Amino acid sequence: MREVLERIEVVTADITTLAVDAIVNAANEALAPGGGVCGAIHRAAGPKLAEECREIGACPTGEARLTGGYDLPARWVIHAVGPVWRGGTAGEHELLASAYTESLRLAERNELASIAFPAISTGIYGFPLDEATRIAVRTVADWLAAHEWPRRVVFCCFRESDADVYRRELAALARDAG
Repeated sequence: MREVLERIEVVTADITTLAVDAIVNAANEALAPGGGVCGAIHRAAGPKLAEECREIGACPTGEARLTGGYDLPARWVIHAVGPVWRGGTAGEHELLASAYTESLRLAERNELASIAFPAISTGIYGFPLDEATRIAVRTVADWLAAHEWPRRVVFCCFRESDADVYRRELAALARDAG
């Protein structure tokens, strides 16, 4: 487990500034520019990102799509659609885990060495941060334990208080692994 945890990093930053192979967009099913991290990514990438997203069309919840990064430092954007929180009884946990897994699958398929995730579904979609973080960290750690790609995963938080939640979850995972 130590080797897996060495491949995971938590940073407090604007995800649009990260020099990684791919950043993950907390996208909506229409892949349209929106608010929050989605809007920030679209603004930073420029209008060609929205144009490519329109060409792709829709992306169902729990899935992910790959586009160019355009004006971003990241070469690629992985658009992952997380679920809207409906109290935890509408398959939200499984759909959120799937959004992370499908993003990692795209990174592996395209041999992307580094990928940065925001806290998918925790903004306007209302997924509780603690639960979403647990799902994100455990899903990514399980993936990395079984796969070579990506070589590095960054959890990028806009607020230091959110980054602390990720650090606590990683510490708990390390303790659980013994």
